[in-house]
Amino acid sequence: MNLSEQIQKLKAGFHPTFWVANVMELFERLAYYGQQIVFMIYMRNDLGFSEAQAGQLSGVFGGLIYLLPILGGTLADKWGFRRAFNVAFSILALGYFLIGSVGMSMFSGVYSGFDQYWLLMVFLVLTAFGGSFIKPSVLGTVAVTTTQETKSLGFAIYYWLVNAGAMLGPTIAYFTRDSFGNKAVYMVSAVSCLAMLIVNLILYKEVKNPATDIVESLGKKIENLFLVLMNFKFMIFLLIYSLYWIIFWQEFIIVPYYITDYIDANAPYEIIQSWAGAGAIILFQIPLNLLTKKIKTRNAILYGFAISSLIWIIIGIYPSIPTIVAGIVAFAIGEMIQAPRYYEYISEIAPPGQQGLYQGYAFLPIAIARFVGDPFGGWLYQTSKEAGKPEMVWFSMIGIGVLATVLMWIYNYVVMKNEK
Repeated sequence: MNLSEQIQKLKAGFHPTFWVANVMELFERLAYYGQQIVFMIYMRNDLGFSEAQAGQLSGVFGGLIYLLPILGGTLADKWGFRRAFNVAFSILALGYFLIGSVGMSMFSGVYSGFDQYWLLMVFLVLTAFGGSFIKPSVLGTVAVTTTQETKSLGFAIYYWLVNAGAMLGPTIAYFTRDSFGNKAVYMVSAVSCLAMLIVNLILYKEVKNPATDIVESLGKKIENLFLVLMNFKFMIFLLIYSLYWIIFWQEFIIVPYYITDYIDANAPYEIIQSWAGAGAIILFQIPLNLLTKKIKTRNAILYGFAISSLIWIIIGIYPSIPTIVAGIVAFAIGEMIQAPRYYEYISEIAPPGQQGLYQGYAFLPIAIARFVGDPFGGWLYQTSKEAGKPEMVWFSMIGIGVLATVLMWIYNYVVMKNEK
């Protein structure tokens, strides 16, 4: 088969809706990561919350946005992905606008009678509910719009575009924040989601796949939620995996604070985090996917854990802009090795008609990490700062990374032994 025939075969392996869904995911991630990178600074510097309070709010928002896909995936399977996208982008656009409006003087009279902490909590919960439909709908679309030959590449493309959004969002956030303030970043996120609502209405076409399109009642799907929870081995795996994401999200919790407080108050921390992490993934995700695709899924995850743990060792030795960049790149390399294979594994084990449901469960470790890790990170940073020992944050992260790697090695050993 010549090169032209190979390209045509590859092209035929992706339904046009695959590209529509992934472009919408790109802009949704642009909106999400743009606001996420400024979240902690916005909460502390603009709204007056402590680092610990900001961590609590971030934990609720991040935890729900990754926990609710379990419900969102179930509803997406029932409604169809196009309708789920309509609901998601409508609520996201409104939610980001409301969060940003709290920091605007023109709305001070509107919100003057409310406790600001709980007002933010309501807005964050609303926004998280809208975002809960995105991931299972996109990943479910990828699953039904690719062939067996292109599925692995399809998930790698999805992950590449996620990280394109993760780089562009914070980059735009930096220039927006520098010119108009943190609150304006949320307006950009709202506009981005509103634009994707229009794209979905015009371009997204529902795809039916006889191999996966088995209609079940909503009651049956809710019953399936509990069946998945009864899979003890799978739940242990997800809990171990959550340790990995606890240290990942400290790039958004601890790193912005540390850079602005101890290195350079005017440093473009948005650019540093996004270009080092997402930039590395954009450059190397596809080649690494091709190089590591024959590695067993569990082994790929173990290698990814071990490599990503290097981030905190590198930074802990000598905290500075260069070492933070090097550490984030090291984490990204580990992430590139294990993350797409993880989503591929979830897709493979999902029963027919439950792609959205299982892809929703794929984000349970991140939900646990956000619920636990964000408040922990905020508390850890505030406590270490008050004690005059900021280096303790790095040593704590090293410990979590090593623990995650050891537990994943034990899990792999036990599973391999049982399989034999």
